Amino acid sequence: MTNHIDVRKNTIPAFCIAGTHSGVGKTTITLGILAALRRRGLKVQPFKCGPDYIDPGHHTLAAGKTSRNLDTWMMGVEAVQNSYAHAIHDADIAVAEGVMGLFDGASSTEITGSTAHVSMLLNIPVILVVDAKAMARSVAALVHGFSSFDNNLHIAGVIANRVGSDRHKTILREALEAANLPPLLGAIPTSNKWHSEERHLGLVTAKESEHAEDWFIIIADEIESCINIDQLLLLCNTVKPSTTVNQIIDSPTIRLGIAVDEAFQFYYEDNLDVIRSCGVELVEFSPIHDTALPQKLAGLYIGGGYPELYAEKLHANNSMRKSIKTFADNGGHIYAECGGLMYLCKSLCDQNNQVWDMCNILNAETIMEKRRKRLGYVEATVTQTGLFGEKGTMVRGHEFHWSDVKNIDASITPFFNAKFARSNKTLPRGLHYKNVWASYIHLHFGSNPSAVKAWVQQLKENL
Repeated sequence: MTNHIDVRKNTIPAFCIAGTHSGVGKTTITLGILAALRRRGLKVQPFKCGPDYIDPGHHTLAAGKTSRNLDTWMMGVEAVQNSYAHAIHDADIAVAEGVMGLFDGASSTEITGSTAHVSMLLNIPVILVVDAKAMARSVAALVHGFSSFDNNLHIAGVIANRVGSDRHKTILREALEAANLPPLLGAIPTSNKWHSEERHLGLVTAKESEHAEDWFIIIADEIESCINIDQLLLLCNTVKPSTTVNQIIDSPTIRLGIAVDEAFQFYYEDNLDVIRSCGVELVEFSPIHDTALPQKLAGLYIGGGYPELYAEKLHANNSMRKSIKTFADNGGHIYAECGGLMYLCKSLCDQNNQVWDMCNILNAETIMEKRRKRLGYVEATVTQTGLFGEKGTMVRGHEFHWSDVKNIDASITPFFNAKFARSNKTLPRGLHYKNVWASYIHLHFGSNPSAVKAWVQQLKENL
């Protein structure tokens, strides 16, 4: 087992594990590759294409280095380039996992937001994962279609998943070779060893997963036996982009409380970097485990997660709920997204129709529905001067939730006009009351860092 790493300072092995469609196994294959490369002693920088929060958490566990999102629609081209360059400046290798199918993105007619767009923008090759169950020579037709669809995209190799036997592997390899297509780098057999827990929003999060270190050892072993990693690395050497280093202020001037525990964990790492660069110290607290907020906070940031699964524990921690409500009643600034919005409301009705008291800051109720309520990219325009600056300020993000807000009090007003990318519908979004701002939209501040500066300025003025 060798590394085949080019040691020149201006190059780095980098590739993107993409799928022909969702469900082909790219997440587990990515995790296995990350674990295998880390075991070789390499410093591996993981990435996730698209707006997903859950896969990056698992990447971080497998690689031992924080995974970052790359999304050309939500972040914009320049922010994607900067995030990638900044993250890989001290890495030995970069591994990105795609989203959905290779060419699926924000539109059915354009490349923006797709894995292919990220790969072409950063000039990193694609390793295409194919579900080869019950497939023989047709694998060549499938791979040919993906390889020729856009001449600006480079597919360096193929990994076949759900391969039935060694003979099946040979057939697939020969079919690709005969058609002069990218080589077969690996064949993954169907196995329960690869199983990952799932639920209504996708995989179980890294913080909750029962995957122990042993599981990563198992999948690393499987990857080493099924995939020619040495050949993969040789095919995927890339030119390292010039490094863009975010300015981090050494002496923060304000403290922002950030909710982090099993119920609240959906934060983009680049968002946190933007906040820190504005002179903010992020102070973690747990709505489940802590009894009161940390001292001397200028504001609170409560992100998304799974409050519906921990509603009983959140309800039981009455002292924390009172601490947050007191903070809000005294004029404290609170910004919340999705799960955070649910926590700030009067109550939460879970999927078993049990109703749990929440913080009762926003006089509204949230109810878990039986099916997904909304999924998609959102362009949010501020309708009133406040949290993110002047009226008309635009920030992009993403919605993905199964709950809905009901019985909203008349004193609570929306603060976004949200345009949804695929439908082009524009709807009022967000709940605003006093200095509390909450919405279902998971914003990416890479789309407009000045909005964060306006938020931080408000926090400073509130001290």
